[in-house]
Amino acid sequence: MSFSEWTHGNEESGSAAGWRSRRQQQEVIWPDAGAAREEISRLARLPPLVFAGEIRRLKSRLASVAVGDAFALIAGDCAESFSLLSADRIRDQMKIILQMSLVLTHGMGLPVVKIGRMAGQFAKPRTNAYEDSDVGRIPTFRGHLINSEFVDQESRTPDPRRLVQGYNYSASMLNLVRAFATGGFADLSAVHAWNQDFVAESPAGARYESVADDIDRTMRFLRACGLEDSPALHHSEFYTAHEALVLDYESALTRVDSLTDSWYGCSAHLLWIGERTRQLDGAHIEYVRGIENPIGIKISGSCTPEELLNLCQILDPTRDPGRLVVMTRIGAADVRRALPPLMRALKNQGHNPVWMCDPMHGNTRTAADGTKTRHFEDIMSETVDFIAVAREEGVHPGGVHLELTPEDVTECTGGSWATLEKDLSRNYQSLCDPRLNGNQGLDLAFLVAEHFRGESR
Repeated sequence: MSFSEWTHGNEESGSAAGWRSRRQQQEVIWPDAGAAREEISRLARLPPLVFAGEIRRLKSRLASVAVGDAFALIAGDCAESFSLLSADRIRDQMKIILQMSLVLTHGMGLPVVKIGRMAGQFAKPRTNAYEDSDVGRIPTFRGHLINSEFVDQESRTPDPRRLVQGYNYSASMLNLVRAFATGGFADLSAVHAWNQDFVAESPAGARYESVADDIDRTMRFLRACGLEDSPALHHSEFYTAHEALVLDYESALTRVDSLTDSWYGCSAHLLWIGERTRQLDGAHIEYVRGIENPIGIKISGSCTPEELLNLCQILDPTRDPGRLVVMTRIGAADVRRALPPLMRALKNQGHNPVWMCDPMHGNTRTAADGTKTRHFEDIMSETVDFIAVAREEGVHPGGVHLELTPEDVTECTGGSWATLEKDLSRNYQSLCDPRLNGNQGLDLAFLVAEHFRGESR
């Protein structure tokens, strides 16, 4: 089936194109509709960024997470930038994810499914479509897939040429990610090389070196036994994920798999639907309903058990293992109140999704000087309570979803180096929301592993 036939002639409910007849929250209004159609058609003729076989493999890995045989880590930028694409930065992003995964595996005794919030996280939902500025009323910055962060009317006007730019940046990034994952960089004999200088000097970095020493000893033992040739010791599976927000982009990269005749969203291995776009009758839910990818659903404390059950029934009526990832973003103060009835409702109806904690979005606050920030202790508190509630409800605490950067930024307060509010201005770089730096990410990984195995301090 051609792209034109799929997008215009296949509007039945439950198809990957049926979303066009539904109301679309956070819709991008392109000023030049003709130019937008041209760019979307151009995008649809380009090769897929990821492949159906890779997506099916991730789904099988997430099925293992759902039954308690693995743990999942999603980490990466809040909003990726077109201006920060470099081999060094991609390498450093993978370094911190590999480090955190190693700490979690070492501490939990479970394999970690590694998913980068990268190669596609170029758009963000916003509360307001416009903002007042020194140059007058202008569109809000919505991510580089749509417009620019510069404060002028031209930069903020949605530009459909950015859709193909986003594709090109994602393709370049995925090329490097695949090379790093399979070309020796992810080899367990290189665990000491993953420690960045500013992280190595921190308390978390020192703890990581101790873990790395243990891995070195294990590798020497395996070599002595002649068992060092396992591919799992030298390569790493690495997947990508982003929010399926701009449906013009997602639909143009949706492809039918020649082996199964099923539709796959080929912009990323996993796509999630955010808190602002998960309306039961909305376009975003209708779109992901029609593709076979693993699908994440972000839910806050305002989500009722009935609403979550309806979402699960729409997106996973056959209870397909690995299909759904419920990403809770409730906030440290409310997680013990709001989470138990949600977990209980799904368990009682036979749904067994991956339960994942997003401890970032429910804990955003404003510092005294007006800077948007998050406190590490709140992030950790929500994660710890998530693990505890899951255990009490008899479900597996399956993963964490973090906004994190490899750079030594000062955007979140707290952590083992105790970043203070007065330090935020030293190196605040985020295009949107505050992120953990590499040091704070490692802190969190160690604490999660300790609480997971019941050895919290």
